[in-house]
Amino acid sequence: MEYQVLKVSREGPLGLITINRPEAMNALNSRMVTELISAFDGFEKDDEVRCVLIAGDENAFSAGADIKEMAPMTAVQMAMTGHFFPLWDRVGRFPKPIVGALSGFVLGGGLELAMSCDVLVASETTELGQPEIDIGIIPGGGGTQRLTRAVGKYKAMEMILTGKRIGAEEAKTLGLVSRVVAKEACLTEAKKVATEIASKSPVAVRQAKMAVNKAFEMGLTQGIDFERELFYLLFASEDKTEGMKAFMEKRRPEFKGK
Repeated sequence: MEYQVLKVSREGPLGLITINRPEAMNALNSRMVTELISAFDGFEKDDEVRCVLIAGDENAFSAGADIKEMAPMTAVQMAMTGHFFPLWDRVGRFPKPIVGALSGFVLGGGLELAMSCDVLVASETTELGQPEIDIGIIPGGGGTQRLTRAVGKYKAMEMILTGKRIGAEEAKTLGLVSRVVAKEACLTEAKKVATEIASKSPVAVRQAKMAVNKAFEMGLTQGIDFERELFYLLFASEDKTEGMKAFMEKRRPEFKGK
């Protein structure tokens, strides 16, 4: 499709998405939802893409939902259209790893989008929060669930009930982001992480992502059983044969994703 509020490209094995609505601090609107779904659809179908990187700009990854668009909507309209919910469902089902490069404001729906990623690299300027309470609503894109799983009940309660923001270093300490770097190095570092992931076996990477995500949905015994099934399954892959052969021959493996 023709992208108006995103920049979408491919760089080797990386699918690149840049949120490009700077006049609104990259606020999420219905157009952006449609474009993001299209971009993720395309990258899932492209076998050359092994990892997706999503970023905003230095001022904002995304400052949240476009309130001007949401304000006139009724409960029935919201429920019938789903508004942003198809995006959360699409990203949640995306089988390939997603790396988020965060800088500036990461608020509301922007934080919910970030928490749908698999690895988060944040610049030292990043501010993260779920301020929906300040406009009389609550997070609706998984914020109450993912934030609680990431930082624990009491910190999540504080952030969601007060709308309080936290900085990048605190987010790292809480386990909400993977690493913190200088503002000018954020995108470079995120690409470095994404490129490293893309160099691994695509089959193993997908199964590993699936197993980690299941850890939040299953009990320990169920989760271990699920992990073991995936472990056995990978012994039938060509990538397993190539990976172990390359290890013994002391060379870099050439994974084919089979």
